[in-house]
Amino acid sequence: MRRIVLGVLAVGAVAFLLALFQPFKGDGGEPVRVSIPKEAGVGEIADILADRDVVASATLFEVRATIGGDRGDLKPGVYELRRDMPYGDAIERLVAGPSRDIVQLVIPEGLSRREIAPVAARAGVRGDYIRASADTSLVDARDFGLQNDPESLEGFLFPATYELRAGAAAPALVRRQLAAFRDNLAQVDLSYARRKNLTAFDVVTIASMVEREAQQPRERKLVAAVIYNRLREGIPLGIDATIRYATGNWQQPLTQSQLAIDSPYNTRSNAGLPPGPIGNPGLASLQAAANPARVGYLYYVVKPGTCGEHAFSSTAAEFERDRQRYNEAREAAGGNSPTSC
Repeated sequence: MRRIVLGVLAVGAVAFLLALFQPFKGDGGEPVRVSIPKEAGVGEIADILADRDVVASATLFEVRATIGGDRGDLKPGVYELRRDMPYGDAIERLVAGPSRDIVQLVIPEGLSRREIAPVAARAGVRGDYIRASADTSLVDARDFGLQNDPESLEGFLFPATYELRAGAAAPALVRRQLAAFRDNLAQVDLSYARRKNLTAFDVVTIASMVEREAQQPRERKLVAAVIYNRLREGIPLGIDATIRYATGNWQQPLTQSQLAIDSPYNTRSNAGLPPGPIGNPGLASLQAAANPARVGYLYYVVKPGTCGEHAFSSTAAEFERDRQRYNEAREAAGGNSPTSC
């Protein structure tokens, strides 16, 4: 009986070692791109590789990395790996580090195409992004309810993390962004907006303003509600972000001359929506713009001492009270913004 037990244990040990070291394993199957985040530990890395079918077992990958002394040497980045790779080969690739042929480009939500251009350039994207993102022939006016030809692809350049070949051309990035925009817009229910006689392009325009105005995620639908309500009442939107877009001043306080600028993007002096989006919104803002909160708010102003949180109100008297509090706090701060982030 003892010999039988020892024999079973021996067979089990051999099977375990064969599964762990895979002496007869090939090079793997079809290519797969894998992104390993910064600060990821060996357990998280193992799970990512197993989920992408790069390795057969997350547990055995972690064991192999541990006994090989490689747990702390696996590097983050974007890799071109293969499905069903041997554990040793996958570990060797992650120890060597990511391929320099692939770069990650992170485009934050809300940026205008002129703000995206230097971000793309720093990532090594070749060519004129401004020119590439002005090629309106890449969108179908019928898909988005465009009544006039847009001046550019502003609004359609979806913000996301893109994995690109090093030295990718600007038109290739634009096409990737347009494809991502279509995929995300398909997730947005536009039925409520259409009942309000708004087109998909109108929703994108509203979403671009929501993206700039709402610093707190829970406020997106509230900001969108204010826009809808003001459109219904024929009240100018009064959104300074549209003036910032027209002037290119995103950072400094707006001057009186800028606030009075003669531009269709001046939503203080012009009622209705601006001619088009002022940036490129993400999915959450698109959803908020299509389905705003059902509230009666017409006004909002930043609450002093918060990180961009707003006080919303339905009457001019309530708004004036909130605005006075803001101005008093700003004056106490020496004319600086009384926010705290």
